[in-house]
Amino acid sequence: MSSKDKLTHQINIPDGVDMSLFKIGIITSSWNDNITEMLHSGALNTLKSHGILAENVTEIWVPGSFELPVAAKMLLSQQNADAIICLGCVIKGETKHDEYISKSVAQGIMNLSIVSGKPITFGVLTTDNLQQAKDRAGGKYGNKGEEAAVTALQMILINQQLKTPAKKIGY
Repeated sequence: MSSKDKLTHQINIPDGVDMSLFKIGIITSSWNDNITEMLHSGALNTLKSHGILAENVTEIWVPGSFELPVAAKMLLSQQNADAIICLGCVIKGETKHDEYISKSVAQGIMNLSIVSGKPITFGVLTTDNLQQAKDRAGGKYGNKGEEAAVTALQMILINQQLKTPAKKIGY
């Protein structure tokens, strides 16, 4: 089963939540731009379809996937983003370079998300070849940019839910 079948692109938005107020960053790698542009478009269209205003979306392009975590940190220090979506594409080559990049980016994004307390989604393809990347950037396995955007929105809503005081009965 593909992840396209597992993840719903419809989000249950609780009553009273104004999605247009959320501020989201999309940071996209320029490396393998034929793929990352499709991921970027998928993420942006998903945000807009869920009511996020264009003026509340900050778009940043970085040279490669390795730069995604530091750009996310820069964005967090400059703006009060509710979530950041990191998009990239690392395709296996003849050496182990892809393994070092992929692991470093994943760890960097996860560490920053934990330390900052803000959702930073991992929309970085790590494929064996170009066809696998195409299949995951709008092809037969969906668009991982859309999925990263849905995840960011779901995490924002979870954070909002946790901030809302629970109703108590009695005392």
